[in-house]
Amino acid sequence: MENKQEYIERLQMVVWHLHKAHGVYMQTVPIHEVFNGQTVWQGDVEVFAFTGHPKAALCYAWSYKDDAGGEHFAAILGLPPVQTPQDAVKVFIASQVKKRKGK
Repeated sequence: MENKQEYIERLQMVVWHLHKAHGVYMQTVPIHEVFNGQTVWQGDVEVFAFTGHPKAALCYAWSYKDDAGGEHFAAILGLPPVQTPQDAVKVFIASQVKKRKGK
């Protein structure tokens, strides 16, 4: 298993690949998102300050596993309506639900 520094560096690469801006690690925020009394997501969101992005000053990123155990990454820009790590998780979940309904 990789250490925290390696994980942060991998997320920085993902952020660069997706948003073409360098993310400077700021903090880790634990999130527990509940919907209708059920946990829909629980984990740590890494907060990055952006340098070089034309609109966003922050980016929220994390990795997650799919049902088959495959690793995926999320990197959500800190643009309205996203103002907090929890907002980023909610927007991501909503996008995943919408994607599944579109299949």
